[in-house]
Amino acid sequence: MDVKIEASWKKILNQEFEKDYFVNLTQFVKEEYASPNHAIFPPAKMIFRAFDHCPFDEVKVVVLGQDPYPTRGHANGLCFSINPDVRPFAKSLINIFKEIQEDLGQPIPENGDLTRWADQGVLLLNSILTVREGAPQSHQRKGWEKFTDAVIQKISDEKEHVVFLLWGGYARSKGKTIDRSKHLVLESGHPSPMSANQGLWFGNKHFSKSNEYLIAKGKSPINW
Repeated sequence: MDVKIEASWKKILNQEFEKDYFVNLTQFVKEEYASPNHAIFPPAKMIFRAFDHCPFDEVKVVVLGQDPYPTRGHANGLCFSINPDVRPFAKSLINIFKEIQEDLGQPIPENGDLTRWADQGVLLLNSILTVREGAPQSHQRKGWEKFTDAVIQKISDEKEHVVFLLWGGYARSKGKTIDRSKHLVLESGHPSPMSANQGLWFGNKHFSKSNEYLIAKGKSPINW
């Protein structure tokens, strides 16, 4: 199947694209985007944007999200990221920026577009890559989870010294098969207000810990 995705990922995932579940998933997604009854996010050309901005050989950090923002104009194909003109920021994103500010002393940025992270080797991977407008998790159990499980497994098996940031129970369950003998896995509560207000997010220092690990392994740190 001819999937429009960055070349190194296309090579790594080529066998996955030929599997029955992915063929069925592709048909479902095409029908969803073609339907006049609802809008689907992100725009079709951005479905694989996380991969397009972060080639396989350049992956240094993986952040796992759940599914795209279901609000028009927000989702841009990168987990937790919003388009530059979106105000106010999503509440989880605000808490991410607050933790970076506390951890690294960096000011909260002027926009919530995390493309700058992706271009440094941060794979901002949602478990589910598409969603209906106004209907969170509306594309769950259609095949996306199986596909992104395969992505995580490929990274775990074929790379070394990658940092995996698993925020919340869903992400932790998604990362159970990561080889922790050759990768750094950092876990905490989700940055959503409910989790953060219970003391499960702030103070995790995942951003400084990620950079310390990358530097120790001879890699350049991320400018968060």
